[in-house]
Amino acid sequence: MRILKLIAAIPVVASLAACAAMPDIASRNAPFEAATPTGSAPATNIVHPAALTTQPDALPVSVSDIRIVVPRALSVSETNTYYPKGDIVWRGDPIGDRHAQVKSLFENGFAAGTADMNGQTPVTAEVEVVRFHSVTEKTRYTVGGVHNIVFDITVRRASTGQALAPTRRVEANLPALGGRSAIEADRAGQTQRVRVTDHLAQVIRHELARFVQG
Repeated sequence: MRILKLIAAIPVVASLAACAAMPDIASRNAPFEAATPTGSAPATNIVHPAALTTQPDALPVSVSDIRIVVPRALSVSETNTYYPKGDIVWRGDPIGDRHAQVKSLFENGFAAGTADMNGQTPVTAEVEVVRFHSVTEKTRYTVGGVHNIVFDITVRRASTGQALAPTRRVEANLPALGGRSAIEADRAGQTQRVRVTDHLAQVIRHELARFVQG
């Protein structure tokens, strides 16, 4: 009888040991750590990548200026863990000024997304980056994750400076490739910088359509 009890206990012990040994991979999907909201904080508009393809090619506006601000107060993490703490996590460029690199991504993406807009109403866009949390090397070459992109946008009439609508907070996430998919994408020229830039080009069109359509 004692032997039978020992045999029955083996699966339970094994399962507990496996849980204890499992790495903290699930933390990569931890929720967005937003700052405590204040009375003046804009409402968040979550942009799903699948929705971006439904936007029209032509909008009744032209964009005369886009001003991108990446506050120096945003913290940067270079820690190579699955989910490091930091407002800015970016590995798509060589190590350097991450604030400037993120600003370049937004400038290039938004310029590409608005280049063919020739509507009758000139507008300007003011953008302040709130969070740009991409994936580390460790995450990218194993499980993949999410490029968590959050920014505030205000669109104004270029002639008067009047805002077309209240400032919006936009969370425009993009799935981040992992493992073999990431390696194959790099070989095909679809680097992280290329994919994020193309994504931002679609996001700005989506957001401008929302402002114009109310």
